[in-house]
Amino acid sequence: MISARNITLAYGKRVLFDEVNINFIKGNCYGVIGANGAGKSTFLKILSGEIEPNRGTVEITPGERMAVLNQNQFQFDEQTVLNTVLMGHKKMWEVAQERETIYAKEDFSEEDGIRAGELEAEFGEMGGYTAESDAATFLSDLGVKEAFHQTLMKDMPSNMKVRVLLAQALFGNPDILLLDEPTNGLDIETIGWLENFLADYENIVLVVSHDRHFLDAVCTHVADVDRQKIKVFTGNYTFWYESSQLMARQINDKNKKMEEKRQALLDFIARFSANASKSKQATSRKKALEKLTIEEIEPSNRKYPGIIFQPLREVGNQILSVEGLSKSVDGRTLFDKLNFSVSKGDKIAFVSKDPLAVTSFFEIINGEMQPDGGKFEWGTTITKSYLPLENSQFFQEDLGLLDWLRQFVPPHVTDADEPFLRGFLGKMLFSGDDIMKKTKVLSGGEKVRCMVSRMMLQNPNSVILDQPTNHLDLESIQSFNEGCINFPGIVLLTSHDHTFMQTVANRIIELTPKGAIDRLMTFDEYLEDKRVAELRMEMYPE
Repeated sequence: MISARNITLAYGKRVLFDEVNINFIKGNCYGVIGANGAGKSTFLKILSGEIEPNRGTVEITPGERMAVLNQNQFQFDEQTVLNTVLMGHKKMWEVAQERETIYAKEDFSEEDGIRAGELEAEFGEMGGYTAESDAATFLSDLGVKEAFHQTLMKDMPSNMKVRVLLAQALFGNPDILLLDEPTNGLDIETIGWLENFLADYENIVLVVSHDRHFLDAVCTHVADVDRQKIKVFTGNYTFWYESSQLMARQINDKNKKMEEKRQALLDFIARFSANASKSKQATSRKKALEKLTIEEIEPSNRKYPGIIFQPLREVGNQILSVEGLSKSVDGRTLFDKLNFSVSKGDKIAFVSKDPLAVTSFFEIINGEMQPDGGKFEWGTTITKSYLPLENSQFFQEDLGLLDWLRQFVPPHVTDADEPFLRGFLGKMLFSGDDIMKKTKVLSGGEKVRCMVSRMMLQNPNSVILDQPTNHLDLESIQSFNEGCINFPGIVLLTSHDHTFMQTVANRIIELTPKGAIDRLMTFDEYLEDKRVAELRMEMYPE
């Protein structure tokens, strides 16, 4: 067990935590959630000892080992990939180093022999004799091929370093595992492997992630960081979100009788406990939910943005046609001979093994990049709005938020006064003094929220979204997701957020160097389709 006792931390007048008391129990996986800046990562650093609180203590059951996902990609530059993983079990690594030092002595004494015997026993008890093969297995499972295992970390690409550091954290079956954004830089297959690994993990896990699909797959509990406190709720992220929303509606419903409200909550709990998806994780979650009382469900204190796209007109029959479109960069073919058309009702998720392919395609159809060949044509009824991957070009001038948004008022809006503009900014939670902010001081998440305000202002009937969840907190992601589900127009999107892709898209188009794979199905169906898997193998060069 790991416990936080009376944890208090403040930076000047800003209080992050005030008298936080919380226990984390073996067999549970806790998803640590909270708004951007609430202190999620800071709390993990307090638990690991990296940050000292102003007051309070962290207590760990004696003899238990903690492992932390290292965020410093350069710390192990002079180590090989394999050794970097082995160093994750600090005690085992130290024993191994002392053992090697003794055996390397030319004048090997009797005392050395006795000490070597002690070390051999200790090394064996910790699983040292299978350590290298275990570490190699972790690396391979995380997509780091055996050919790289003896490579120095400084010679590894950054996306591979992330995987090595994740293998380092997982290595040696730690009793307490702290993971801050562990899915960053991972592909869908590797995230799936990690979900299964953590679903079967029997020790304590605390994970910070903005990936709702990942949180739902691995978490038995949610640790909600809000208003300087942390409160633990039973269930995964979706259970926490939907139950808190349901409780808020029940409280506001003055007409419904108390017994009816209670029964609705009990039915909700029963439905969720019956629908868990993964074997061991499902069992522990089901048991936890069955013990849950409705008194433990509370409405969330969170504020959610209001992301609502309201088209000025409906799309016509001609929306977007793509014929023979091709693009290469530095001799690398991103996609070639794309042929498809967009139809009414389409919400299309674009994917590719090369992420630059989708971004380039979106830039081409928005007139910001020229294709190498082929053409595309938008229908005359289309009013589109584009959320690009990189938005710095929109924030070159240091303007206040009202003046910034005023630049993008479309011609059909004749009266864009201050209350009108404040309404769009207010939907994205810019209110009060926030309106006075200058664009130069905005965070990444605030800039994305400004961009979404701009999109809503344009009343589009077609939206193009390149990684819309980047820099956003879970509340904004949830609202954006629901806004796209409810949007009556066309959506073209790509995202690392599995849930966003699955719940919004009804069609998948994969861009490959040998054309497009185009299927009318959900994202999960696409990933599980064996015929698609076979076709993908043909469409990508070795």
